[in-house]
Amino acid sequence: MATTIPGLHHVTAISGPAQENVDFYTGTLKQRLVKKTVNFDAPDTYHLYYGNHDAEPGTILTFFPFADAGPGRAGAGMAAAYAYAVPNGAFDGWMEDLAENAVDFLGPKERFGDRVILLRDLDGAPVELIETDRVADAPLDGFHSVTLWEDDIAPTARLLTDHFGWQEVGHETVDGVERLRLRAPGEARGAVVDIMRSDTPSIGRQGAGTIHHVAFRAKDDAEQLDWQEKLQTAGFGVTEVRDRQYFNAIYFREPGGVLFEIATDPPGFAVDEDAAHLGEALKLPPQYEGIRDRLERVLPPLKVAR
Repeated sequence: MATTIPGLHHVTAISGPAQENVDFYTGTLKQRLVKKTVNFDAPDTYHLYYGNHDAEPGTILTFFPFADAGPGRAGAGMAAAYAYAVPNGAFDGWMEDLAENAVDFLGPKERFGDRVILLRDLDGAPVELIETDRVADAPLDGFHSVTLWEDDIAPTARLLTDHFGWQEVGHETVDGVERLRLRAPGEARGAVVDIMRSDTPSIGRQGAGTIHHVAFRAKDDAEQLDWQEKLQTAGFGVTEVRDRQYFNAIYFREPGGVLFEIATDPPGFAVDEDAAHLGEALKLPPQYEGIRDRLERVLPPLKVAR
């Protein structure tokens, strides 16, 4: 039986127009568009997946791009930022590259002893690049962490320590922001969660530039069902298993209100297209294949620099 969750599987956010989103994440952040599909609940809207070359769990950032989405605002009870891990020796190069391409950023700042660059995508979503001691060939080594914004840090911390098997590894307050860092055992990508509490209250609003949910990993269906049972026994309202085509998913709200998901590693993103051509064709779940012609007329064409 599983006793720990190793790290993040993916993070899902909301954006404005799809092409601007593609330009930023495949261009500025050098990510690969690994899947071009549709929102299961609103198939006339894309669901775009970015990740590393092999589309591995812990590297996947996904978006629901709504062309007419109003601006959102992070606040308590929401995930506030996602951070990529910058491989050893690449941090200064990132600052130079962002400056040369006229991308505004703040930094380097320091958090728990690591250098951090803070920037925003075209919808204002906070994106962080954090220097690590890992060595990787890719410009970004998947996720470093995600930040949760809470009114009360303690209940969410107990979920991560008592149920997910994570450990508290740091606690600091800078500029009125209290931050608790928790880490999963092992060396998986995205094995860090920061929980922050700000002295400046803010009422969040979902919209472009905000995070919809945070997904953690289960190695297979059996392990996912194990987590479902454990969390239900602990009093969390966990959904039934939902087939998301590239993984199975269960959902629940953590004590502060952030929507959490536990997603299976398999079957993965190469289940319906060759690994060398991920993200090139529009892939639809079976229930929408019958309206492919209509969807291809409605969805805007996307250009990806390769």
